[in-house]
Amino acid sequence: MVTQEDVDRFAEQFDAMAANIEQALLGKDHLVRLTLTCLVANGHILLEDYPGTGKTMLARALANTIRGSHARIQFTPDLLPSDVTGVTVFDQQTSRFDFHPGAVFHNLLLADEINRASPKTQSALLEVMEEGHVTVDGVTHDVPRPFMVIATQNPIEQAGTYRLPEAQLDRFLVKTSVGYPDADATETLLRGSAIRDRAGLVSPVAGLGDITAMGEVADRIHVDDALIRYVRLVAEATREHPDVRVGLSPRGALALVRVAKVWAAAARRTHVVPQDVATLATPVLNHRLLLRPEAVFGDTTVEAVIDDIVASVAAPTGRG
Repeated sequence: MVTQEDVDRFAEQFDAMAANIEQALLGKDHLVRLTLTCLVANGHILLEDYPGTGKTMLARALANTIRGSHARIQFTPDLLPSDVTGVTVFDQQTSRFDFHPGAVFHNLLLADEINRASPKTQSALLEVMEEGHVTVDGVTHDVPRPFMVIATQNPIEQAGTYRLPEAQLDRFLVKTSVGYPDADATETLLRGSAIRDRAGLVSPVAGLGDITAMGEVADRIHVDDALIRYVRLVAEATREHPDVRVGLSPRGALALVRVAKVWAAAARRTHVVPQDVATLATPVLNHRLLLRPEAVFGDTTVEAVIDDIVASVAAPTGRG
């Protein structure tokens, strides 16, 4: 069992990292904490929003916050899978094939505008996002740990893009958006117009070992049997909802439990509460549910369906 002292240290480190990133991304505390939750839970995040809202800034600020390596790939239609994973090249001097690592061999990978690459190139990320290694010419190569993909896509410019398949979407622990800053954050941003690169102001406050240790603490957060039953009921409700064609998979239910553990530890609790599950339901579920065509044509949104499900499933009030 995790101790209160463990979660207090966890929360102090988590808060320090969040405050550090918020120097670059003003007024986005919830988004920053959600992104850090993905990092600690050893997951990946998909950011879908309009241009200029700070998606790349968030990724760069996170990369500068941890003492790890990072890389950015601008996904384009002519990008090849080998540009992502790496390639073996024959060395005439040694008469052998040498492996040249691709951009995934970093702790943090920013996949910018991921839906602009072809499905073949998108699929190059499937293995590494799920298993933490890539296989090139029959040889398996492990990527550094921790490893996280932050992918971005623009929801309004669909010309020349390739929709991410469901198998690819399911690899992302969370899907969310940045959104526009509030009035105070906007005015602060405008007053600091002389600052060209806010992410450049962010310096490291945590090491890779800190992230690993935080993940171990989160793994030991207690999830009561009543909460396990609650998550199961939510998953079953997604499969039975009249507007849903494909509901939550077991992997999606596991993802909800994983992020809830990290969220609870960041709140200085040794156990998960129902509100953790309810708060995280939308970012964890919204890219995993497929609506029926008639629901889509009726302007029903996935977010509205999730809200309906969370409201209809009774949260536990006692221990299981």
